[in-house]
Amino acid sequence: MALLTMGGERVFSLVAFRCPCSNESFRYGLVFLFSPALVLLVIGYFLNSKTWKLFTGCWVNPRKIFPRGNICHFFYVFGQITLNALVAPVMWLSVALLNGTFYECAMSGLKNPAYLQALCHSKSENCFQELHLVACDKSSLPFSESDELKRTLQAQSQVAGWLLIAVVVITVFLSYCLASCFSPLSFLHFRYWNSYVHNEQELFDEATEQHSRLYAMQNVKKFFGFVPGSENVKEIRIPSLREWQAISGLAFLKRVDEEHYDYSLLHDWALKERASGKYLRIDEDLGIITQL
Repeated sequence: MALLTMGGERVFSLVAFRCPCSNESFRYGLVFLFSPALVLLVIGYFLNSKTWKLFTGCWVNPRKIFPRGNICHFFYVFGQITLNALVAPVMWLSVALLNGTFYECAMSGLKNPAYLQALCHSKSENCFQELHLVACDKSSLPFSESDELKRTLQAQSQVAGWLLIAVVVITVFLSYCLASCFSPLSFLHFRYWNSYVHNEQELFDEATEQHSRLYAMQNVKKFFGFVPGSENVKEIRIPSLREWQAISGLAFLKRVDEEHYDYSLLHDWALKERASGKYLRIDEDLGIITQL
């Protein structure tokens, strides 16, 4: 994750980022600093399976989010999801601040009088008007002053980056310590629980794959008269035009009763129709198909 973030930040700095060195520098620099972090945060939520376990079906069954009116359960689970999703954005901000390119562009365009007074203290009078040109090396300030201003902006950015890293690391460490203090499990018991959950999920995924495949095979066999991969197929079924039309189109999850759903158009057809119609017998000796 760190390598990908560093590589992405470097590509943005060299290829996409062009500081305008005008009054728009402040907004432009902040967009490049925080917008990718926001995108990474959304992607982190999207890729976390816990997000979909928490919100899928929550409108139909609100107790998934608030079991027995327990609001704390939602914030506890959502907090775990958020901590995982924040990994990539924090890395982006840390790398971007340590590099200093985006911060330097943004802060050189800031027009706050107090900030300008502190930054341009003991500098030429033109510092107030030409600070936004320093990041592009287009100012008329002496090289020593321009270089000092750039170094000051980069130093501020790097200090902010290290402070961010320190705050995040300390916060995560204290959060884990607090969670461990209130945990009803011992350390070894907690490791066993993690191992159990991991193995259970793997086995469940394997069973889901096999179960759904076997279930789908039943419907496919009913439609075509044989299962793909079968040996010594004796006969095959020829679906009618009406049946082809019944399974063609866009499939949507459809509720059959309070406990069951139709997963596809073929599934819906298999539940409603009888597998009658035309069959063709396969002549094994001659390797040809003869009509019944």
